[in-house]
Amino acid sequence: MRPELRKTEPERFHDPKESGHALVRAGAFSRAERQAVYRAIETRRDVRDQFLPDPLPDDLVGRLLQAAHNAPSVGFMQPWNFLLVRAEATRRAVHAAFLKANGEAAAMFEGERQAQYRALKLEGILKAPLSICVTCDPTRGGAVVLGRTHNPRMDVYSTVCAVQNLWLAARAEGVGVGWVSIFHDSDIRAILGIPVHVEIVAWLCVGFVDRLYSEPELAVKGWRQRLPLEDLVFEERWPEEGVS
Repeated sequence: MRPELRKTEPERFHDPKESGHALVRAGAFSRAERQAVYRAIETRRDVRDQFLPDPLPDDLVGRLLQAAHNAPSVGFMQPWNFLLVRAEATRRAVHAAFLKANGEAAAMFEGERQAQYRALKLEGILKAPLSICVTCDPTRGGAVVLGRTHNPRMDVYSTVCAVQNLWLAARAEGVGVGWVSIFHDSDIRAILGIPVHVEIVAWLCVGFVDRLYSEPELAVKGWRQRLPLEDLVFEERWPEEGVS
């Protein structure tokens, strides 16, 4: 069954300076609306083990996909596709691909760090009732795409914006999302029959959640902590080496 895709139309007006092109009213959101947006951003988590088994209603999936499809894209090329995967056999095949790659990844760490890595749960492929494989088609806008002329990766960056839109909308809907990246591209491509020119950007595990970590899970479990924002913001130009 295909999810229901709905689109809401904003209030429009015409500005004579814009030759009749429709514009929409802008301005700050209300305080409550702003708080909701920031809450979604600040409490979004990469979910791996808190998924509930309940299936997601089609209209809800449709809202998440519409949020993703409303993402900005360079040259308005909209390079994304969303492959919805619910079949257990397919998810088991993908899980096997993950296990193979995860074993290889674990071997890249040594000693205590490897033990810590192996203790982490890094996917929810079998637990989440829905997986979404998000892809990028670099041919969609043609050979020359406005805004991609000097940076060919802008199509992938645009697709990542769609992933983030879906993720934030999911948080607002009480839905958890987990991004799985530990697999060989060729394995997933073969399982799903993805054309060779289409790039796999994200495998997302999606499902209802009723609990989330108060902080990112990797921070809670001591893998890595959030960097101070003030260390990451520069003014005007990159600072000279050794200058604080």
